[in-house]
Amino acid sequence: MEAKKYTLQEVLRNSAGKYSSKLAVSSIDQNSYTYQQFAAKVQSISEFLFQNGIVKGDRVAILSENHPHWGISYFAITTMGAVAVPIMTEFHESEVHHCLRHSESKAIFISAKLYDKIAEVEFEHLNTIILIDDFSVIPNNTKKDFLKEVISTGKKEFAKIKAAAMKFAGLVDEEIKEDDLAAILYTSGTTGHSKGVMLTHGNIVYDAYATIVLVNIKEGDRMLSILPLYHTYEATLGLVTPLMVGASVYYLDKPPTPAVLLPALKKIQPTIMLSVPLVIEKIYHGKILHEINKKGIVRSLYKVSFVRKKINQAAGKKLYETFGGKLKMFCIGGAALSKDVEIFLREAKFPYSVGYGLTETSPLVTGTPPETTRLSSAGITLVGMQVKILSPDFETGEGEVLIKGPNVMKGYYKDEEKTKAVFTDDGWFRSGDLGLIKDGYLYLKGRSKNVIIGTNGKNIYPEEIESLINENEYVLESLVVEKDKKLIAKVHFNNDILDEKYNFQKLSDPEARAKKNELMNELLKYVNERISTFSRLNGIIEQQEPFEKTPTKKIKRYLYT
Repeated sequence: MEAKKYTLQEVLRNSAGKYSSKLAVSSIDQNSYTYQQFAAKVQSISEFLFQNGIVKGDRVAILSENHPHWGISYFAITTMGAVAVPIMTEFHESEVHHCLRHSESKAIFISAKLYDKIAEVEFEHLNTIILIDDFSVIPNNTKKDFLKEVISTGKKEFAKIKAAAMKFAGLVDEEIKEDDLAAILYTSGTTGHSKGVMLTHGNIVYDAYATIVLVNIKEGDRMLSILPLYHTYEATLGLVTPLMVGASVYYLDKPPTPAVLLPALKKIQPTIMLSVPLVIEKIYHGKILHEINKKGIVRSLYKVSFVRKKINQAAGKKLYETFGGKLKMFCIGGAALSKDVEIFLREAKFPYSVGYGLTETSPLVTGTPPETTRLSSAGITLVGMQVKILSPDFETGEGEVLIKGPNVMKGYYKDEEKTKAVFTDDGWFRSGDLGLIKDGYLYLKGRSKNVIIGTNGKNIYPEEIESLINENEYVLESLVVEKDKKLIAKVHFNNDILDEKYNFQKLSDPEARAKKNELMNELLKYVNERISTFSRLNGIIEQQEPFEKTPTKKIKRYLYT
């Protein structure tokens, strides 16, 4: 459906009227809200904020795990004209403090689990603290130990926000414009610098609308959320988009470990899910491929194309049933998908789709429904948006991806210099991603900041080499870097699988090291045989500990280069 006006206020108004008795959001077993109940709760929270001095343009933070109340808080803030500031739950408390101070947030919705991150700290502008778990008000300067005692004993120490008996003219009459600021999102950044991305109502709602035009999401669909709502991927595509069409969104009560996720999939039987490549790559490399490689004869047959397809089809049927048996679309975005995993998904006939976007673009820019995916492609440009390649290479057609459209951010909060740097003189957003367009489909090569220039002047894309390395069953993750003008791969191995196959625990240290060196030499040979001569690795070294990552699970490259 297309909104009359691209604002979150209009989205909620339309959906509450059209789907009033339908389920909007819910935990797996409790905290269910119909669209009518959702809208009523949003209004009561908005009125509370208004009573406590929050007016149009004020910033209000959200620091919480996924929960039905997260979406209610988000809509309560934005539909009254205030600005939501979702904060990454994995941020160190110093980074949380920076976000609150930089945004000058006047209120915060926070979960009990994360209250420690702001407890007993003075903030100049922060006057109202709301416990998102039950929408109770936490008095300022509440000690963290006292809060824990209240939660654990079930005391009724804090007053809950009640539905206001009267409506405030100043709030209800406040019409929101499409160009009004809706959210400031602080990026995690693989380069170490967090920026506040300013997204308007028009940015977010138009992106949701364009997504609905692209893919088949409709009333009655069920989404199971496994990605954090603080990220625009989940907030726009996993919250705003389904609420525009009358779909239902379910939230897990705990992190999505197999023990939590599998029963939820069986119970909810989702029709649509949003994911990052890491989730499906772990399933394929850690479970499916691991089982295939256990038996020598199956491992050998898997190298034969038509046999591999049969094995993948059988594995795909099991995987589909594991996801509840009703899935019509498994959306993958946020990073590049490994080629071997995508080949598996295609041959398994698993209903995956791939999209591309950035926080700065609200986020989705390109994508496809499952029926029209192309191997290694990020899809076609969404309706009303434009994508082009800046100064494409004469031979390869590769260049920086430029984006223009109603989904592109207003800029970086309080940072005109960085804002100016990412826009061309004629208004195109510079993504920093390198790619090419073929038959209308976008193919991404890597980040421009990560490109290594070879000795012959050719571009070397470390992400492509890493994807090849990560296909190895013994590898969990890798990073390709330049060291003394030589290409080196740092590899973090899956020690559980190595122990299972080679009994590493029974080997002496020299024996274990010799075996690892043998495996690294085999891996080096395998990779170098499959890439251009100018991209070949000079060596592989073991990364003993997992790579340090951003809250969105991308390796912090700047720490290793």
